[in-house]
Amino acid sequence: MNYFLTYTVYVLILSVLMGISTWKLFKKLGYSPLFAFIPFYNYFIILKETKHPKWWAILSYLPIVGPIMMSVFHLYLMKKFGKSLFKDQLLTVILPFIYMATVNYSKDTELEDENDLYLTEEEKNAKKKDTFMGSITFAVVFATIIHVFVTQPFGIPTGSMERTLLVGDFLFVNKWSYGYRLPMRPVAIPFLQGTIMDTGEPGNPKDDPKSYVEGIKLPYERIFQFSKPQRNDIVVFNYPRDSVHVSLDRADPYVKRLVAVAGDTFEMRDGRLFVNGKPETVLGDQEVQHRYIATTGSQLDIPSLYNTFGFLPVQEIPNGNGFIYAFQGLTNKTAAEIKKLPQVIDMKEDIQPKGESAIAYRDEAKTKIDTTNSIFPINSGWNQDQYGPLKIPKKGDVVTLNEKTLPEYQWIIKNYEHNSLENKNGKIFINGKETNQYTIQQDYYMMVGDNRDASLDARFFGFVPEENIVGRPMFTWMSLQGAFKDSSSSYQAPFKIRWDRMFKATNTGEANKTSYWWIAAMILVLFFGWEYFVKLFGKKKEDEI
Repeated sequence: MNYFLTYTVYVLILSVLMGISTWKLFKKLGYSPLFAFIPFYNYFIILKETKHPKWWAILSYLPIVGPIMMSVFHLYLMKKFGKSLFKDQLLTVILPFIYMATVNYSKDTELEDENDLYLTEEEKNAKKKDTFMGSITFAVVFATIIHVFVTQPFGIPTGSMERTLLVGDFLFVNKWSYGYRLPMRPVAIPFLQGTIMDTGEPGNPKDDPKSYVEGIKLPYERIFQFSKPQRNDIVVFNYPRDSVHVSLDRADPYVKRLVAVAGDTFEMRDGRLFVNGKPETVLGDQEVQHRYIATTGSQLDIPSLYNTFGFLPVQEIPNGNGFIYAFQGLTNKTAAEIKKLPQVIDMKEDIQPKGESAIAYRDEAKTKIDTTNSIFPINSGWNQDQYGPLKIPKKGDVVTLNEKTLPEYQWIIKNYEHNSLENKNGKIFINGKETNQYTIQQDYYMMVGDNRDASLDARFFGFVPEENIVGRPMFTWMSLQGAFKDSSSSYQAPFKIRWDRMFKATNTGEANKTSYWWIAAMILVLFFGWEYFVKLFGKKKEDEI
């Protein structure tokens, strides 16, 4: 069942529930009871009768926004029939169709006289309060619409994209860059991505309270896809191997550089990236970075090191009278400058040798493989510096399945493209049928961090499906040094605002980014100017009266 058919069924079910629970109320309002069953028009009538903007009715069934607006409209209707006490409002929100049905089928239910001439002072104050709360609700709904359907903020908590995107950068992501991915969980708490909160209790994180209703779901669908992700784009996507969230659009958001598109061949040789046998194209905002080991005769001044170079060692090990320091994310230039420090005896690049397989285990006996921290695929014998060549699957590719290739494609077949997969005594069964081939159903991508040696990326979690892609970062709206604790170091960088990074374009590839300060200025001028003109217009109108 495709997205739009599923969505239509969802709307029809809600409309039938609305009609069954309110048809008598519509009759008492002077309308045909059948109007209570008509999607959108039923709420249009409620808004008309309660003197609210009638165009709000179009928000009734929108994903995430719709349930909020429905609750508001139901409250308007109940108040029209005198149900305005706190218990009435609570029941209307928690048990909408059940409570409205009790009111609908009650013999005592009558329209309430709303003539302001007969209202007490307390009732007039309550009406003003309702108007204020309505304004707040609509402001939240408007922000939710922007968040769900246009753009959403995204913070950078780790250093995997350092020098391009810094820890503490906050971005706006354009959800229409590669076509808009329609929401898959239409009933959810606004502004929350996955869980409501981390309970902090030991146990399975799957049990943490979710910010969305898992049982109400829509299939994947992308509309207005006029362009595909391109090589070297910085892309925001949902982590493809999230074990906590079933819905892919609720998985944790990641940001990496797209280094290889569907059909490309990806490879790492001695820590250097190659695509289709050619060295990577390094853009102006990128700097090639590597891992280094420094041997010193005495301890380094860590705060001074950070202030000078902007980077910290991730490991400090006493070594006789001196120390051994491990650095990640150093350019050749920065490494050469650190090597000149008087304490440094030796400085060399740390490259994992070929044939050294990077496999992590969950237990000391090494019987349970930790796939999250192991190189993909687990039988490859590769590591993050010596990787590939690996061909990125493309829609329509027919791949051969056997004991050797299955680890490469099993996540695609079973988890991303939703087939049953079994391996019985060397025989492979897909959806119950034995086969040695599989046809790829969507494009896949290779996402790797610019800070290659400190990046949990596609070398570990494998291919990123097209359906997981959210969009492209547009610009950095805030940048705070010290906003996130660096787990790889005991030293906490001092807090400060990086003014030079704010409102700068993110995805241009240029070293000197375009500034968008004028957007911030325009928003402020429009906001305060709008308030001024509204007040001025209101004053003139009063003078005319």
